[in-house]
Amino acid sequence: MIDTHAHIDDAQYSEQLDAYIALQQQDGVEAILVPGVDATNMEAVWQVCQRFPGYLYPAIGLHPENIGQDWEEQLNRIYAQLSTVAAAPRSLTYIAIGEIGLDYHFSTEYKAQQHQALHRQLQWALEYDLPVMIHVRDATEDALNLLQGYCAQGLRGVMHCWSGSNEVALEVVKMGLYLGIGGIITFKNCRLREHLEGVPLRRIVLETDSPYMAPVPHRGQRNESRWMAQVMVELAQVYGCSVEHINEVTTANARQLFALK
Repeated sequence: MIDTHAHIDDAQYSEQLDAYIALQQQDGVEAILVPGVDATNMEAVWQVCQRFPGYLYPAIGLHPENIGQDWEEQLNRIYAQLSTVAAAPRSLTYIAIGEIGLDYHFSTEYKAQQHQALHRQLQWALEYDLPVMIHVRDATEDALNLLQGYCAQGLRGVMHCWSGSNEVALEVVKMGLYLGIGGIITFKNCRLREHLEGVPLRRIVLETDSPYMAPVPHRGQRNESRWMAQVMVELAQVYGCSVEHINEVTTANARQLFALK
């Protein structure tokens, strides 16, 4: 299994990180991708990933919820860090631009700035030939309209924490993007299973969004990458195949998308 989205820099993991990583490895997690969310946490993401090079892989970006008056300053700092290490070996540099996107859920005060920030970061992805981790909440139409032009230029990436409709899911994969499926698919009232109808398994990657979104039967607990096993059980039912096949295909998908060995 490869966890394509886990906030391992979170303080909830810091005290027993070595033991935590050993447990994930023991239970079949082959790699974990760690997104950045702003200029203030990029150092923490970088440092935690350098402790486990070739196992934890850092991403870098400005999350839409963290866009405020200082958004341009933050982007400048993030870009400076990205450009400084871009030429390093794969296991010692950034694996993706993310977590980036649009989010109107709590506020649209900085809506225009969210759009500008997303444009700039998508341009970085093309400049450095990196995939993107896209966060979208209550902004689907705007996000898809904005992404279309970049996908036409070869942008690749994943729609993180996917829970959208079947119609939009089909549109997303038609654009060449992947869907990140996590613990939400195990929730009792979730319609994600039916919304994956017609979505090819080759466009699915696994994720947790740890420490959030733990799957049933661990809901409410700090999430762990190894619990993607529950997600694979649900996906096996959706696609009418074995859990082993889900594991094989989604792992290959993650390796291809993020250029992992």
